Amino acid sequence: MNYTRLGNTGLEVSRLGLGCMSYGEPDRGSHAWTLPEEQSRPFIRRAIELGINFFDTANVYSDGTSEEILGRAIRDYVARDDVVIATKVNGRMKPGPNGAGLSRKAIFSEIDASLKRLGTDYVDLYQIHRFDHQTPIEETLEALHDVVKAGKARYIGASSMYAWQFSKMLSVSQAHGWTKFVSMQNHLNLLYREEEREMLPLCKSEGIGVIPWSPLARGRLTRDWREQSERSQTDELGNGLYTRTTADADRRVVEAVAKIAQKREVPRAQIALAWLLSKSEISAPIIGATKLHHLDDAAAALGFRLTAAEIQTLEVNYIPHSVVGFS
Repeated sequence: MNYTRLGNTGLEVSRLGLGCMSYGEPDRGSHAWTLPEEQSRPFIRRAIELGINFFDTANVYSDGTSEEILGRAIRDYVARDDVVIATKVNGRMKPGPNGAGLSRKAIFSEIDASLKRLGTDYVDLYQIHRFDHQTPIEETLEALHDVVKAGKARYIGASSMYAWQFSKMLSVSQAHGWTKFVSMQNHLNLLYREEEREMLPLCKSEGIGVIPWSPLARGRLTRDWREQSERSQTDELGNGLYTRTTADADRRVVEAVAKIAQKREVPRAQIALAWLLSKSEISAPIIGATKLHHLDDAAAALGFRLTAAEIQTLEVNYIPHSVVGFS
């Protein structure tokens, strides 16, 4: 396993993070395709065996059961200080007022709830799960600063939003002397590259670590164009990310991945991840895994190098996409 500093911090994370959205009780929340605890634990254990020390979850994943499963597995398989746990706040956790968002009340309530579910005194990275249009930026940023000063989080991060929004938040933090975001978890892969226009240059300029979600485009880059998985048939969010308006271009990208993978005699996931890891701005893609070989394939991508000609082949068919994934 390779490790890197997260942005300009001294925090060392594995070059791959294990995303835990796939692990949670299927009857909790809106993800019927998730794996229950006994089926989830081998993936967390295998990730640790491979040297992955970076685990990403969120309070809303399977109504909090993802955090519970991850927390129990960490306690059983590894010392707490040997791993980096990231979770998120913003999504709705209860009906009625103050059950979602990035108000001071919601953040203070949800950090304590997440810590309880994870069974830990602190999280290493506490991320805002999208931009909150209803709450003043200053209220959110000061609350996050206070969470860090209280010792409940070591660092703070953000997720998908417009670059101007992120830039404004960074500026407000600096103006007040509040804790600065150290990471951006955004949507970036061979089928969605809009983040290359503004967000990646901003992160590079500001020393922000980039930890993309859905690096394999919900598995679309790893299978034939018309092939579907159980998740792709029920994943409402994922199906809204990749639309028919770009289908022909997307298909050509998927076929290019398959062609290079066949020629190099490696799984397609290695090609797609190697492309992402070749970008200097990227710290650690957040990978999902519902089969154990997914983890081994991803780890193998760390030592895989694409040629300049192969990168051009992978990129040449891309066309501009509508901006998605910010809600």
